[in-house]
Amino acid sequence: MRFVPHVFDKAGNRINVDILPMQTADAAQTDAEPKWQTSWLSEYISSDEFEKYAVKAGDELIALGAYEILQTSVVVHIVYMEAHPASNPVIAGKDRKYRGIGRLLIAQGIKISIDSGLQGDVVLEAKTSELARHYERDFGAVRLPVYSSDAPRFMIADDAAKNIFFSYLE
Repeated sequence: MRFVPHVFDKAGNRINVDILPMQTADAAQTDAEPKWQTSWLSEYISSDEFEKYAVKAGDELIALGAYEILQTSVVVHIVYMEAHPASNPVIAGKDRKYRGIGRLLIAQGIKISIDSGLQGDVVLEAKTSELARHYERDFGAVRLPVYSSDAPRFMIADDAAKNIFFSYLE
């Protein structure tokens, strides 16, 4: 079996994608038109502490994800994930070019956790209350106590993580 990353187009067709280490040129696209919600050239996101990946459909950049391996916590922290404006529900609304990007970026975090000898568990913060509900309802995320920020923090582990990850195995 192998990990086969994919998203879906507007018609619901599966589109296989590549997940590659993010390059500076990928990050620079976030400051070009159409502008992304966040500059991936910012000091915080560009930190060497994070593993950063670009999701591409051919040559088209469709998403970016930043991950932090927390060996002392035995999880991978999904620091930040964002879809290209054409597929970002906040910017594009219901008329998104691609769907399933968030699930894929979570699956990538689970993969990083497994590849790092951890259990496949990931933690992430919800930027909005709508995302918090989405993580709980659609991904089986469990809310954790908040330690360092006001953003709700969630863990995806055990069967919930397996269900997400296994949906990308062939």
